[in-house]
Amino acid sequence: MEKIRQRLGFLYPDNGDQIYNDVMALIDCRGQGQVVKKTFVDEKDIMLITYGDSIINEGEMPLGTLKKFLNQYGENTVSAVHLLPMFPYTSDDGFSVVDYKAISPELGGWSEVEALADDFNLMFDAVINHSSKSSSWFKGFLSEDEAYKEHYIEANPELDYSTVTRPRALPLLTPFKTNEGTKHIWTTFSADQVDLNFKSPRVLMDVLDVLVTYAEKGARFIRLDAIGFAWKEIGTTCIHLEQTHELIKLFRDVLDACVPGTILITETNVPHKENISYFGSGFDEAQLVYQFPLPPLVYYSFIVGSTNKLMEWLKTIDTPSNATTYFNFLASHDGIGVRPTEGILTDEERGLLVSTTLENGGRVSYKDNGDGTQSPYELNISYVNAISGCETKEEFKIRKFIASQGILLSLAGVPGIYVHSLLGSTNWYEGVEESGINRRINREKLNYQKLLDELETDPLRKGIFENYKKLIKIRKNQSGFHPLAEQTVLELDDHCFSIKRHNKETNETIIVVINVSSQAVNLHNTSLEGVELLSGETIHGDLHLEPFDVCWIRTN
Repeated sequence: MEKIRQRLGFLYPDNGDQIYNDVMALIDCRGQGQVVKKTFVDEKDIMLITYGDSIINEGEMPLGTLKKFLNQYGENTVSAVHLLPMFPYTSDDGFSVVDYKAISPELGGWSEVEALADDFNLMFDAVINHSSKSSSWFKGFLSEDEAYKEHYIEANPELDYSTVTRPRALPLLTPFKTNEGTKHIWTTFSADQVDLNFKSPRVLMDVLDVLVTYAEKGARFIRLDAIGFAWKEIGTTCIHLEQTHELIKLFRDVLDACVPGTILITETNVPHKENISYFGSGFDEAQLVYQFPLPPLVYYSFIVGSTNKLMEWLKTIDTPSNATTYFNFLASHDGIGVRPTEGILTDEERGLLVSTTLENGGRVSYKDNGDGTQSPYELNISYVNAISGCETKEEFKIRKFIASQGILLSLAGVPGIYVHSLLGSTNWYEGVEESGINRRINREKLNYQKLLDELETDPLRKGIFENYKKLIKIRKNQSGFHPLAEQTVLELDDHCFSIKRHNKETNETIIVVINVSSQAVNLHNTSLEGVELLSGETIHGDLHLEPFDVCWIRTN
């Protein structure tokens, strides 16, 4: 455990030895008798991203309703479920946590969570950059309780904070009344989301306790929300600091010792080079990182009918080891991030994303640049509307959207599918109007009985759901789609997303060709030899693709 001692010595040079003793006591107490979880991921890992109450049924706990729906209608599709924050909260749809170790009573309890874990691998959110101002921790801080006196970051409003990276156009510091008078406290995301002070050893120990608890309660994956902002140093950007990386490595060390097989995934909605820094050496930090450039680049490809930008970027994608991979997604509870396209798309091309989003009924959220200006930060729109918004015929809406999801399922990494993408949901304007929150456009609560009816009678919902399930079932049975299978970009046609996946261990090769344009494409290439998995047809070098066709060719 010398690496743990060294990390603590770096983070806490004044009292690292004492903290080391506390950490080792935690490991000795909690690391006994734990069964090793599946050590890594494979082609059968397909994750559903959902709130605990995305599907509701009168008289039932939503977590139970979710399990019932997935067991009845998601058979042989998703293998894992990312439960977005399910803890008591006060704002931001769960990301302002009041109690990290309790389940919101409106959703159910730990028994419902553990029952879901019996059938699916689970991912929990660790929202540990900040807590709710209504949490017992912050209340203790305000009352000068010795246990929480250093849990939050008191700041001097007279100092210069212009170098600090600001994800939202809101004040960085918020005044709060304490027993010692008014104090200005660091609040990166909102006045209700108060940043934790990881310079305090007590915060570290409290958070380690939370993380180990999550793993013990069934979380095979733990998502470190907004983790890039965890450590603060005045005069820096306060994002991606070396201390933050050491902190994540420490989390992994402790989880490896207490609940082996737990996988950390970092959520850092930033340009690609910064994002992949959270892989560390490839063996010591996060096993998975979010593939943030993917949603806007796929969106852009369908807008212009060309994959040039997407494919050029894809050529640069790699991971540092065979113990790391990407968490690929196109839609989530958040919007489509714009910042990850920096260095990939021009300002004019990003402007096209913004204007198309507005044309398709979406909203745009902005960030404060620190110089009095703002720039687009996030596109708030259902991915169904984003991709197929300009289409008028249901058939083409379905084909176009499924083509985008075919890209998601084809890439190296683990696919994460947002519940509203799987179910073909469109913009939820009522949620935006009621709350004034742009992100609610993609966070509708679906009535269980109504949903079941629409999955039988609504052409868009039914078409997307059935076609999506078909893709998933085929994908899960192909070793060529293993997250670590080789990925090679093929330059077949500008209108087509074209890659080759090859699994060295099984020698299976799959050629992926997806038409992102509204015109037919004819290809002749000797590599296109084999069985097309969706249709069962044999391909002999010539391939005809209708608009938005998806082709997976398992080569001879």
